[in-house]
Amino acid sequence: MNTLSIKQSISQALAAIALVVLPANMAFAAEDAGGGIMSLVPLVLIMVIFWVLLIRPQQKRMKEHAEALNALKKGDKIITGGGILGRIMQIKDSVVTVEIADGVSVRVKQDTITGLQESPKPQEKKDKKDK
Repeated sequence: MNTLSIKQSISQALAAIALVVLPANMAFAAEDAGGGIMSLVPLVLIMVIFWVLLIRPQQKRMKEHAEALNALKKGDKIITGGGILGRIMQIKDSVVTVEIADGVSVRVKQDTITGLQESPKPQEKKDKKDK
């Protein structure tokens, strides 16, 4: 057998397979024609759940953080993203000068501030009464 006859027999075999498979695929497509929209319902449902559980809460946190940054003023005690604690000395544009120790101040970008320092709560003294 030469290569030409091998190529012809392969192409004939592929044509025969296509003739057998094509009607089966067309019949399957005809049965499934009404289910095209229904197959998208799970995908849309997953997207809605993803938005409700992940995207919406993240947008809410970002909005609260932006409001907190806009409310910063001189003298506030803050925490930066790197964990540096300090007191705001000056706010100019988006750069904040923070005093981290007596006479030591650093400039940080305003958006790296994670929040205000919480003042330590006094611990309640336990009553020790002997009965």
